Amino acid sequence: MAPPPVKKRRVSPLSRGHGNETYAQNTAGDWSQDSSNEESKIVPGNGAIRSGHTTVEAKRNPTSSWSSDTYDSKMFKLKGNELLAKVRPDYERRMAKVEKSLRKLKDIIERIPDREAKPILEAEREHLDSHKVRIPFPEPRPTKDAKYALAYSKPVNISVVGSYARKTAIQAEGKLGIDLAVTMPSHIFQQKDYLNYRYFHKRAYYLACIASGIEKAQDDEYAVDLAYQNDNHLQPIIVITPLQDAGSKSKYQLRIILAADGDLFPGSKTLPDKNCIRSTAGGLSSQDSSSNMPTPFYNASLRSECSSLAYLKYLHASSLQSDGFSDACQLGSVWLRQRGLGRQFGPFEWACTMALLMQGGGTKGKPILSRGYDSYQLFRATLRYLSQRDIVANPVFVHSDNITLVDHDGPMLFDGTRGMNILFKMTSFSYATLKHEAGVTLKLLNDPLSDQFDACFVAKVDDLLQRFDCVMKMRTHQVSRPALQRADALSHETYFCQRVYKALSTGLGDRIRLLHITPPPTLPWDATAPQKPTKGLRQVQIGLLLDPENIGRTVDRGPSAEDKVAAAEFRRFWGDKAELRRFKDGSILESLIWSISDPTENILKQIVAYVIGRHLGKDAVDSIELIGLSHDRLLPGQKLAINDPSTLFQPIMSAFESTEKEVRALEGLPLQIRQISAADPQLRYSSLRIPALHPFQSHMEPASICVQFEGSARWPDDIIAVQRTKIAFLLKMGELLEESTNGLIARLGLENCNRRLLNIAFLDIYCPSGATFRLRIHHERELSLLERVLKDASHTAASREETASALSTYKREFIQRSIHTQAIRTLSTRFPLLSPSMRLMKKWRDSHMLSDHISDELIELLTVRTFVHPYPWSVPGSVMTGFLRTLTSVSKWDWQYEPLIVDFSGEMTSPEIEAINLRFEAWRKIDPAMNRVSIIAASNLDPDGTTWTEIGPSKVVAARFTGLAKAACRMMKEQGTNLEPEALFVASMADYDFVIHLNPRSTRTNREEKRHSIFKNLHVQSNQDKSLSGFDPVQLFLGELRAMCGSNALFFSNEHGGSLIAGLWNPQTGPRPWKVNLPYSTKPTVQSSDEDSQININKAATLHDIARLGGDMVSRIELKR
Repeated sequence: MAPPPVKKRRVSPLSRGHGNETYAQNTAGDWSQDSSNEESKIVPGNGAIRSGHTTVEAKRNPTSSWSSDTYDSKMFKLKGNELLAKVRPDYERRMAKVEKSLRKLKDIIERIPDREAKPILEAEREHLDSHKVRIPFPEPRPTKDAKYALAYSKPVNISVVGSYARKTAIQAEGKLGIDLAVTMPSHIFQQKDYLNYRYFHKRAYYLACIASGIEKAQDDEYAVDLAYQNDNHLQPIIVITPLQDAGSKSKYQLRIILAADGDLFPGSKTLPDKNCIRSTAGGLSSQDSSSNMPTPFYNASLRSECSSLAYLKYLHASSLQSDGFSDACQLGSVWLRQRGLGRQFGPFEWACTMALLMQGGGTKGKPILSRGYDSYQLFRATLRYLSQRDIVANPVFVHSDNITLVDHDGPMLFDGTRGMNILFKMTSFSYATLKHEAGVTLKLLNDPLSDQFDACFVAKVDDLLQRFDCVMKMRTHQVSRPALQRADALSHETYFCQRVYKALSTGLGDRIRLLHITPPPTLPWDATAPQKPTKGLRQVQIGLLLDPENIGRTVDRGPSAEDKVAAAEFRRFWGDKAELRRFKDGSILESLIWSISDPTENILKQIVAYVIGRHLGKDAVDSIELIGLSHDRLLPGQKLAINDPSTLFQPIMSAFESTEKEVRALEGLPLQIRQISAADPQLRYSSLRIPALHPFQSHMEPASICVQFEGSARWPDDIIAVQRTKIAFLLKMGELLEESTNGLIARLGLENCNRRLLNIAFLDIYCPSGATFRLRIHHERELSLLERVLKDASHTAASREETASALSTYKREFIQRSIHTQAIRTLSTRFPLLSPSMRLMKKWRDSHMLSDHISDELIELLTVRTFVHPYPWSVPGSVMTGFLRTLTSVSKWDWQYEPLIVDFSGEMTSPEIEAINLRFEAWRKIDPAMNRVSIIAASNLDPDGTTWTEIGPSKVVAARFTGLAKAACRMMKEQGTNLEPEALFVASMADYDFVIHLNPRSTRTNREEKRHSIFKNLHVQSNQDKSLSGFDPVQLFLGELRAMCGSNALFFSNEHGGSLIAGLWNPQTGPRPWKVNLPYSTKPTVQSSDEDSQININKAATLHDIARLGGDMVSRIELKR
């Protein structure tokens, strides 16, 4: 989880100009979407790249684009080179097969016979009668009385285009897409064909003729499908997948896209402020068309057809001008794919954005990117531009005068030379997502504790449940569309998504940080089969990033009543829900009131249902499914405080403050109190069970606190005498507390009676409010006394080992636990959702019976890291994302080779991180088998890293921990948004050797439930015994089991109410030669030969001893193997 330390050195930058490739006019460019439709995870090598050796294409210098002056880590540079080597296709290996397929397709297309121009109905009827392929006309289809004709003539040019030709393509899991551009002849078009879909209707007919010719000529060599280019219904394409010998599809696809001559239509006619859909072609009346509303999407789609060759040359020229341009294109393509952003902003848009910014876009038209940048600098500078520049509010025009934009709500990066907005496919919500992801990645690259490279380029981060705090599903519906909104050629689903975006973004306001809508993709369909109608039947997925500080707000303040225009607009949007209210500050405002009486109907759900119902209709509301709001309800008591989880702990926190004041106010103590520190999960908002206070309860788990007195020379110099002195102090404190506070009870307790160097006494304080605290005394001289004993060479090895253990326990219990508690309390205030996320992780740990092996503090560190180092995502805004991301990080954590490092303050320096890594390496050299410490979990508060892990988990349990996390992530991936949260908390007993079933009456949960009486007088009489505070018979039984079995068996349990104890036999107790003094009961194994006799652990006898030890607590024992 932290990059290994590396040495840095400065190298001289290499000279430029030696890696240029020869430009071939018919084999360059980047026009269509750059790869296969399937978005696959790119895994260079075996996950994270550890090798320092790289193998790259011989024609490209691997270090020319990675200047060492740019990077803070040599490892990042090495990984970058390795990534580019892995994602580049092996052109030499693939070229023979690809070249053969391309030549064959080219010959087939060139042999397709011409078809003379005929009226639309006649041409369509003749095509259907003689061919199997249906014409993929875009909506609206051509009318019956259309005056233009359809024709087919041999293409003027067929060439390979796109990133494959320019050698900037990337592959994922071996899959690769290759684009074949077919340029249609100009004579089949007329001068006015840019109007009213006429060009696109003729284009569809031309495409169908090519598909028919391929279907007719090929002999089951290809799978011929039709698809939409970048989901643009105006631009269908042909997808050719070569079939292998067994009939399976090849790992590369050939996509036939159509292009037109650049001078086919005047560029001035297709500018964003022009109208190209008139008359009744788009369902508009002649009166509506007089408004001359611009059609920017239609115009840009048409212009893109005529600009293929222009952009083909432009991008190649840019690669010649900058050595790092090609590699930066590949880095951008990988970054986009790993985030699922390639549908509306793909490799073509990324490359064009960089090329344009190298020529302009800045102040007074100056370039923003320097041609001297290397690939990483280009990549990072492009991210910075995308994240910081709002090109929706402030459109960018390169080599062009400003164009008058009417009702423009999408991003605008206008290329004046070629007359096209290269971002025309993007919507407001897709641009907002791109801007957000770019900003998150920039923060990631500035975080020294994050695995920058893997999080940026390797990790697949487009999983909805981890990417967004809340996911909403909704079926598309046919919604009313005003005439002016029907002017452009947007599909019905795109318009529906825009309506949803405007409604929800206005309704939710500052409650959300991001709203992303994923329109349903149109999958390729068989060219010989009709495309199935899908209107109103497909599902839109909506992702929300929530603002924890505002999401639970119950009152929304609108505009002032004096602002008539704003108030009228507010009431128009909200309808009857809006009301005029006077607030305490005297202001009279329009407002909204949301109810929190029903815990199942949280505020987010109420707002979404109301806004969608008002603006899109009841049918849309009925199809809504919200995902991600039920995880917090898995926690005990969480449904009582959905909006502010910290209020659940407010009673115990208030009781602690009162107790602290009472202890400080004591008079009669020999020494003054210097400090009182909290040292318990209940006092840092992270305990799984909510401390519900009641004046007469006796079963509450006491919360640990530490008291430190001022220094004094009167303390004894012997560690054992110090422990006895603490008892006297505790007795005096208990006496004074009972005298000073009415109703308070203080009881002295003993612990660690068999370990003379450890703390042996504590004081349980039962407050009148029902809170229980366990007070221990922290004496700072214990540290020096234990260290002095440890350095004394006269002591035996056993004594020194006991002293070392006592010293470690002292540091953990009296120093680090208090510091850790204070840090977690501070972060829980900063991140409101940290508390329920930690508690849910503990519930998951307990559900899988790891309570006694994985400490609370280790779980808290893992969860904290998700919040303070959230990359490649933003900070979690829901319990679901906090929990699932923590599980994912655990599943990917290779604890054998890297430590866990958490920076609570965000101020750790590189030397501090390097020191932790060196300490980790030292531990692995001292203990390579990881018998003593398996996990190193360090932080800026605990650089040693063994405070919370030296007592567990063992390497067996640590492997089990990460294995369970991997299984949970696998379930998340398989089930996706259909995942039931409860399924992640179901433990399997199949992996254990035996299972002990306990009597439910002896468990803590049963005891607590039985103590809640409906008769208050019986409740009072039955809860006077305070000796049961913190009593847990199951944990005591487990302690005796471990003492009896030692290392012969490993036990697992659920600390919070589980009625099962599972066990594993130590593999060393298996068949082995007989010898004396074995520490367990044995029996001989049956041998089929005359070999030496073998013995095995006597499982039946051992389990009988366990049953005898448990007595009535054990109901039965199940032996699995």
